[in-house]
Amino acid sequence: MVRWFWQRRPAPGRILRLRSRDEASDVRRVDFEQLAPDVSTYLGQAAYLQLGYVETLSALIERSPELSHKASLSRAVGAALLKHERLVELIRDRGDDPLALMLPFREPLDAFRLATHGARPLETMLSVHITAGILDDFYLSLSGSYGDAGRRAASILRADDDQAQLVAIITDAIAADEEWRGMLSMWGRRLVGDTLLVARGALRPGGLDVNDEKQVEPVFTQLLGAHARRMTAIGLEA
Repeated sequence: MVRWFWQRRPAPGRILRLRSRDEASDVRRVDFEQLAPDVSTYLGQAAYLQLGYVETLSALIERSPELSHKASLSRAVGAALLKHERLVELIRDRGDDPLALMLPFREPLDAFRLATHGARPLETMLSVHITAGILDDFYLSLSGSYGDAGRRAASILRADDDQAQLVAIITDAIAADEEWRGMLSMWGRRLVGDTLLVARGALRPGGLDVNDEKQVEPVFTQLLGAHARRMTAIGLEA
């Protein structure tokens, strides 16, 4: 049976440091001792997640009739592929086999990706934008546990995802047909629930008790705040 990284036993004494995406911001930082995955597990999952975005966006290129949309999607594919390749390079630099580290996450991450595919291309574009944003933020928060490898991973995750033009496709569609606003807002609310379940499950095997919930609440408040800003920037209700 495949285990997610939060179901694996961590190295004793590992510190999970949850921080804002912007290291220079004044947003409150919350530090607490928690169970974080080992670095190999962390990197393997992060690398496969980016590869999944490459696959999803590439499939959207085939379904998009507009040449301008195909060009925008191809740039987003290139950005996700670059992140994947840089994470793979980091894994190799540590002396590990990237395929071996990614393989355990193929089935669960493919299932998550399938669950967040929309029936329409615009919904799937929003899926990539929202799920990648939330999970990149969350993996950034985990990166402080891993020393130099974590710093390199954080640098990779902070790189431009080249999704601005995907957002433009969505906002243009809303401007042309107002019905998209309600449909995509509803879809975005569904996405955030599924995605936060992935992040929440990473914090402690077996779930969080009452004291844990109080401790981590500011962290998820930050993740939800960043999500709300992404939705607002598109003209959607979070």
